[in-house]
Amino acid sequence: MVSHLVNTIRNVVGITGNVIALFLFLSPVPTFVQIWKKGSVELFSPTPYLATLINCMVWVIYGLPMVHPNSTLVVTINGTGTAIEVVYLTLFLIFCHDKKKRSKVLLIVLVELIFIAAVTTLVLTVVHTTERRSMVIGIIAILFNIMMYAAPLSVMKLVISTKSVEFMPFFLSLTSFANGVAWATYAFLPFDPFIAVPNGLGTLFSLAQLLLYATYYKSTKRIIAARQETKIEMHLSEMAVNGGDDDPMKASRAA
Repeated sequence: MVSHLVNTIRNVVGITGNVIALFLFLSPVPTFVQIWKKGSVELFSPTPYLATLINCMVWVIYGLPMVHPNSTLVVTINGTGTAIEVVYLTLFLIFCHDKKKRSKVLLIVLVELIFIAAVTTLVLTVVHTTERRSMVIGIIAILFNIMMYAAPLSVMKLVISTKSVEFMPFFLSLTSFANGVAWATYAFLPFDPFIAVPNGLGTLFSLAQLLLYATYYKSTKRIIAARQETKIEMHLSEMAVNGGDDDPMKASRAA
């Protein structure tokens, strides 16, 4: 009876985790709409999307029946996440005008694909029990899951130096926090260290990002407002200069 209740709660939490994770994967959509409109990736970093791609692919392997049975929810959401990250990275490559940066992103994606293919082949051919396969893939998954959660921290240096969170998407940090809480809870029904450890740490990483956002939110507004004001002043100055240039021509024509 208790076991059945725990399993029911686990499934409910798992489905909730899938929904939140889907929002996590979709949270960069406003960022890419902005990139699409401006026609440039500007200072946005590809690191979070590269980290999320490799993380999702590893968790798809972990959730396979021949690796970790009864993990359908893990496979479905991470398979979806993999497809979404491929779309993001494709858009990033299209709107990245820095050839060196674009080549670097392509190289990293290629390395990730080769790594996934090699790990899958080795685990399924060399390791012969689901318990051992779960342990091997689980350890790798922990590392990449932590990388995914920590990836937005790469922007923290920029945020602190500029006192602006303009290039650290808020919804990505918020949904990362909610996702970490949901899957950390799921990992205790029953206890799964390979899911609990990275999502527990991920919750802390995401909380740090939210605190940083709260700290620099007001200064970001002031910086953006000052930038807009400067653009307006420059535009007015150009109009004044152009107007001044026209006066002598009008005077000469009148003469």
